[in-house]
Amino acid sequence: MSPELISILVLAVVFVIATTRSINMGALAFAAAFAVGTLVADLDADGIFAGFPGDLFVVLVGVTYLFAIARSNGTTDWLVHASVRLVRGRVALIPWVMFALTGALTAIGAVSPAAVAIVAPIALSFAARYGISPLLMGAMVVHGAQGGGFSPISIYGSIVNGIVEREKLPGNEVTLFLASLIVNLVIAAVVFVACGGLRLWRQGSVTKVDGGALKGRGELRDQPQPTGTGTTTDPGTHPSPSPSPSPTTTATATRETAPAPTSSLPLTPPRIATLLSLVALVVAVLVLDLDAGLTAITLAVVLSAVWPDDSRKAVGEIAWPTVLLICGVLTYVGVLDEMGTITWAGEGVGGIGVPLLAAVLLCYIGAIVSAFASSVGIMGALIPLAVPFLAQGEIGAVGMVAALAVSATVVDVSPFSTNGALVLAAAPDVDRERFFRQLMVYGGIVVAVVPAVVWLLMVVPGWG
Repeated sequence: MSPELISILVLAVVFVIATTRSINMGALAFAAAFAVGTLVADLDADGIFAGFPGDLFVVLVGVTYLFAIARSNGTTDWLVHASVRLVRGRVALIPWVMFALTGALTAIGAVSPAAVAIVAPIALSFAARYGISPLLMGAMVVHGAQGGGFSPISIYGSIVNGIVEREKLPGNEVTLFLASLIVNLVIAAVVFVACGGLRLWRQGSVTKVDGGALKGRGELRDQPQPTGTGTTTDPGTHPSPSPSPSPTTTATATRETAPAPTSSLPLTPPRIATLLSLVALVVAVLVLDLDAGLTAITLAVVLSAVWPDDSRKAVGEIAWPTVLLICGVLTYVGVLDEMGTITWAGEGVGGIGVPLLAAVLLCYIGAIVSAFASSVGIMGALIPLAVPFLAQGEIGAVGMVAALAVSATVVDVSPFSTNGALVLAAAPDVDRERFFRQLMVYGGIVVAVVPAVVWLLMVVPGWG
């Protein structure tokens, strides 16, 4: 049995054990990286640690640290109320606002994980407060980021178009951008409907009630209400009972004319400083091109030094189990890369004599590997592998490149990818194990379905 095949089988065993024994998959992956790297790939410790995602570790810790402080001092509550006022109380519009916001950020040049790191904590705090499925909100944020991710001036778009030019392939920047935007928009619409979006529309607007909490009118009166701490009755969270509104209160709320809600949360100095820190994070990442994780940690430390009481518990609220999970799995993927498993699989597919079959298999390899590793890295490896059969003229280069790009990025909802990990880490007041499984199942569905669909729509017709 070849070393490459052994490494793939060990990865499958890691998944099975983690699923059946409730062991942190990251810890298992570290052990597997040590065993496979030492016994099979003949790597030393430096070779094994070469795959450790130090940058992602810092991003996960820094961003969750900063937003833990924001939750502690009430800044995220203030932002949630401001978001409700922005859409005049229509809670159902908030997921689409988050989709558009992350899409706009990546379209103008933000790296996809940076945009998700900025938007996801706010979006998921809103989801926790108003009983929106965290899977719905997280998916909308990630798909929004990928929807705008291939504009001609974006990071992904510039990289892919540069690879196409270097390989002397026909290219179309607008087609690439629209392909990603349309696919992610359609997926977002499907997720919106499947995860309770229609219920949110029927719920209508929300109105202000005592204590600053917001309750919906119409159908919402028949459902359990979220509490002010963000605990909801969503399947991904721990439910907490709350008293039902009295008939008089319900009738009054139903007859109201849906005024736009107003926030009762004052802007205290800690909240103002935290809001300024969030603005500084956006400017530092998008304008100054600074590292999101290091910037977030620095801002969090400053806030902690000035207001230690508000941030004393913040370090404990960093998503350490998620950090272990993601870093362990990606370290093992790094061992696979070091020993050539990914290249071995790609070259094996590229050597198939049937171009259409090779094309769909490359799309699936891009999706599967990208669910655990760098999307940009996978695109950089797979597009050159497609050059030999693209040169035969039987497959359109424009459609093939677009299919590979979409397949390699739409799967970033996986909890093992950077974007999925950020969503998992940013979700407050959820059962993280359950939310992790939801993201993993959803990511698996995307991996199984989307490559075949984009291959059928973009490659088979022979675009370009």
